[in-house]
Amino acid sequence: MIFISSGRLRGKPTKEMTAKVDRFKEKVSKEGIKLIGGYWTLGRYDSVVIFEAPDEKAGMKAGLAVADIVTTETLVAVPRKEAIKLIE
Repeated sequence: MIFISSGRLRGKPTKEMTAKVDRFKEKVSKEGIKLIGGYWTLGRYDSVVIFEAPDEKAGMKAGLAVADIVTTETLVAVPRKEAIKLIE
């Protein structure tokens, strides 16, 4: 499953915070979560992360693991070709 997660930092970004995120990425990769892309953004959200997880529970677990540094809004994404099959 593919997830798109938009986040708002809970505080000012620090080197410690970015180091924690790096450790988090290493940990979740061992749990079957694949980071597709991560971006710092301007506007309503501070970041956008696109990742692949085996199921909703794994996706939720990933979001909860960083809840102390970022609030998130996460969407499940369905590839266009797969979504079109649903209407045929």
